[in-house]
Amino acid sequence: MKEIIYHGSEKIIEMPEYGKGALNNDYGRGFYCTRNMELAKEWACGRGSGGYANKYELDPDGLSIIDLNADPYSILNWLAVLTRHRTYWQDGSISEEAKDYLQKNFCVDMAEYDIIMGYRADDSYFTFAQDFISNVIPLGKLKTAMHLGELGVEVVLKSRRAFESIRFQGYEEAEPEIYYAKKSERDIRARKAYRSEKSSDDLINDIYMIDIMREGMKNGDARIR
Repeated sequence: MKEIIYHGSEKIIEMPEYGKGALNNDYGRGFYCTRNMELAKEWACGRGSGGYANKYELDPDGLSIIDLNADPYSILNWLAVLTRHRTYWQDGSISEEAKDYLQKNFCVDMAEYDIIMGYRADDSYFTFAQDFISNVIPLGKLKTAMHLGELGVEVVLKSRRAFESIRFQGYEEAEPEIYYAKKSERDIRARKAYRSEKSSDDLINDIYMIDIMREGMKNGDARIR
């Protein structure tokens, strides 16, 4: 079934070009979209200037799509993909070992998929992920934290076939005095809620990254679902 997706940008983009974009984005090189026009406008104004929510009709028929937020995947699969592509992480031996462990045991091969769906690691989300990698918060608190910013799901076009499956439908302007402020306020709310969650008492069965490594937990382990 066809659906509408949006891409926030400082430019109007009628024909996105396959093969463009940074390699160190959340899911590597691709065209990053959302189903939420308001979020696209916030992302368009991320640097404080104005922009556009570019609108596209996506026809997913025949495309191979992976949703990292749905079964059989867990948040650790998403995190493993993130550690592979994002270049900046907190220093420390535990963090380095954790990244290696996640990539070895939880990373998903994205090469066969046309579209990837999953969390967006904006500034606040990336901080939450870093804290888990550094053994600061347990898995349960990370799962809770990933919903605090209400950022929904990214829809990332990865293959040439995916780029050919969208049709430009127009755009809406994003005013910086409105949407840069909304983006900042969203981030502040998420960080405030996270600080409260982070300081709450741990549960006796909470699982930390170091527990996952020590116990040799792997993909599909019921303890991390």
